[in-house]
Amino acid sequence: GSVVASYPYDDSPTHKLRGVYSKSADDEVFKYLAKAYASHHPIMRTGKPNCPGEEGETFQDGITNGAQWYDVEGGMQDYNYVWANCFEITLELSCCKYPPASELQKEWENNRESLLAFIEQV
Repeated sequence: GSVVASYPYDDSPTHKLRGVYSKSADDEVFKYLAKAYASHHPIMRTGKPNCPGEEGETFQDGITNGAQWYDVEGGMQDYNYVWANCFEITLELSCCKYPPASELQKEWENNRESLLAFIEQV
């Protein structure tokens, strides 16, 4: 896990593990949508999720192109965009994939304004 908004493409023509910016035809729209979410999240907007084992990982403006972060072949985000014309971003909301119940209220507080801002983009 991490705390970042990722946008297409997740896959790249080279399938290099990471570091390849895989730009879609709607790259600016995807960046706009990702920033709409990230800019309202208190951790995501810093671009420094500070996840255990990945303390040095940073994301400018709290967003990343999927393939630039790490290449994913056959991911749902790309599939929906290419085959269904569905604009989708992936939201990594926590360093922990399964946060304990005691942390859920804080997670809601961290994401509430971001979610509302994202919904307003419709």
